[in-house]
Amino acid sequence: MGLPEITTREEWLRARKELLVEEKELTRRRDELSRRRRELPMVEITADYRFQGPEGEVGLLDLFKDRHQLIVGHFMFDPDWEDGCPSCSAGVDEMSAGLQEHLATRDTTVAYVSRAPLEKLERWKAKKGWDIDWYSSFGSDFNYDFDVTIDESVKEPIHNFATRADFEAKGMGEFFDAEQPFEMPGTSCFLRDGDRVFHTYSTYARGAEMLGGSYYWLDLTALGRQEDWEEPKGRAVSGERGAQPDFAS
Repeated sequence: MGLPEITTREEWLRARKELLVEEKELTRRRDELSRRRRELPMVEITADYRFQGPEGEVGLLDLFKDRHQLIVGHFMFDPDWEDGCPSCSAGVDEMSAGLQEHLATRDTTVAYVSRAPLEKLERWKAKKGWDIDWYSSFGSDFNYDFDVTIDESVKEPIHNFATRADFEAKGMGEFFDAEQPFEMPGTSCFLRDGDRVFHTYSTYARGAEMLGGSYYWLDLTALGRQEDWEEPKGRAVSGERGAQPDFAS
């Protein structure tokens, strides 16, 4: 396992201050991106999406729970699977009651939506011991319309706002050659004005990390995320990790 160079406190402090300048630049850049994200236009949702929840059939408006904002985690769970996606499950493991409460005080609800039938979601939720709002979109166009279920027989395949042609131009056209339909993760945000619902934002691939906390904590450490794509190489401590392709960044 490769480790950082050993140095004196004085040399470490000099290097740390140099990095702090860039960190502050990144913070300001992130604040600017957040401002621009808040200024994005929004699109009214007119489709009557129906979901199955523990209390029966509900619509998209019901997922808000009378709050003004809704964050939907697109949890990968194909109807034919018996277990939920391990990566998505790891993210939900970090969705604590405290975090949900803090969001609720800011008039924001977090809910998860998957294509698997409700009984499978409820079984996996009980097995994992989660206290989350989780709804089934089985039989709905919701997953297809938000490009988290890829199925060319339903609509043109798009992932992270890129078409097959876009992927092929990058030499990555094989991405869509996987057996379809297949599931992808993502996060979508909605705003409610009375009974009108608007779609304000969606993010996919590594952008969906914003709904889970540990990756950002690991980014602060010397060993990082311990993924194959990270630099410097050779700092994984617990076996091989899944590589994250460049196109997903």
